[in-house]
Amino acid sequence: MNLWRLEWLRLLRTRSWIALAAVFLFFGLLGPISARYMEEILQRFAGDVTLILPPPTPASGLEQYLSNVLQIGLLVVLAVAAGALAFDQPVERAAFYRSRVRRVWRLLAPRYAVVTLAAIAAFVLGTLGAWYETVVLLGDLPPGAMLLGMLLTSIYLAFAVAVTAVAASFARGPLVIVTLAAGLLIVVPLLGLVGAIRDWLPSQLLGSLVGLVVGVPPVEYLGPAVVTLAATAVLLWLAAARLDRREL
Repeated sequence: MNLWRLEWLRLLRTRSWIALAAVFLFFGLLGPISARYMEEILQRFAGDVTLILPPPTPASGLEQYLSNVLQIGLLVVLAVAAGALAFDQPVERAAFYRSRVRRVWRLLAPRYAVVTLAAIAAFVLGTLGAWYETVVLLGDLPPGAMLLGMLLTSIYLAFAVAVTAVAASFARGPLVIVTLAAGLLIVVPLLGLVGAIRDWLPSQLLGSLVGLVVGVPPVEYLGPAVVTLAATAVLLWLAAARLDRREL
C-alpha cells in the first residue's frame, strides 16, 4: 500500500483541491477589483453622503486579497487538513491503517505533506491572480518582494497545517479538530501582547507580502520565519508522539 499515492488520490477524488483552488483564486481576482472600485461601491450605498477615500495603490489591492484569503481561505485549509488527519475515526478505519504500519509517522507524513503542498499551490495560484489584477487595475508590483512574500506566507501555511496535526492528536472528529486548530492559531497573535516576543511570532509572516511590497526590509521577517520553521518541526514531532501513544 503506497500511502503517498493514496493521499494524492484522496485529494483528487474528494475534490478538495477544487475547494482550495476556487477559494484562493476567487479572492485573488476579487481583491484588487474591490480595492479599485471601493469608493464607487460605498458611494452607491451612501445616498447623498459624499465619500472620499485615499486613492487605491497596488499594496491596497493585495491587502484586500489577503484580508479575505487569510481568514476564509485559511479556514478551508484547516478543514481539508482536518479531514485528512482525522485517520483515527471511525475506529474500523483506524484499525485498518494502524495494523499496516509500525509507526504512526508513516500515516501522518504523507497526509501532512500532501495537504500542505495543496494549500501552498492554491495560495500561489490566488496570489498570481491578485498580482495580475493589481498590475492591470492599480499598477506594478516588485517581483522580488512578491516572490519572497509568497514564500514567507507559504511557511505560515505549513505551520497552520502542523497546528492542525497537533489538534488531531487531541481530538478525533474533523469539526472538533478544525475548531481546536483555529483557536490555537487565534491565540498565537495574542501572544504579541507581550512586546518582547511580538516580532518573533509566526503570525508576523501573515503581513509579509504587503510589508515587503511597501518597502519593509526582508531581514525583519527572518526571525519569524526561523521560529515558524522550528515550531512546525516541533509540532509535527509532538503530533506523531501523541498519536503513537493513543489507543483506538
